[in-house]
Amino acid sequence: MSKSAAAVSNLAAYKIGDTDNRPWGTYTVTGVGMNKAGEEYCEKSITVNPGQALSLQSHEYRREHWTVESGVLTVISDDQRLELKAGQDVRLPQGAIHCMANLGKEPCIVKELQEGLCREDDIKRYVDSYGRATETLTSPKAEASIALYNGILSEIRKGA
Repeated sequence: MSKSAAAVSNLAAYKIGDTDNRPWGTYTVTGVGMNKAGEEYCEKSITVNPGQALSLQSHEYRREHWTVESGVLTVISDDQRLELKAGQDVRLPQGAIHCMANLGKEPCIVKELQEGLCREDDIKRYVDSYGRATETLTSPKAEASIALYNGILSEIRKGA
């Protein structure tokens, strides 16, 4: 484990029942533990409110699997944009540049499974519409992801 991974592992882990209200909606931790490979896992129920988008971000120490339970989820996964309906899912590898957004009129509920080192502090934000601190990221994939993200924000502003 690298020094920075060790530092992250010493941060507070998620606990079942943890919940947080964010500018884009809410999350509740529904499960935590160790998977068969001996890695931490965390399950969350995430509600993305209509017309909202999470920051464009990545995680250094975990991968994620999102399954849409209700609504339609717009996803950026690296330089691709996806539209997922109830029952559809996407896997986000460790380090993937990603975000979820709800362009619809109803809340979108997503089951998220994190695997690896699961800490809220393992979020690197690159673009955020809520004024939170961001980091600079430059690469062709990052630039394409940022363009997709800005397009989603434009659709939200227009009332897509």
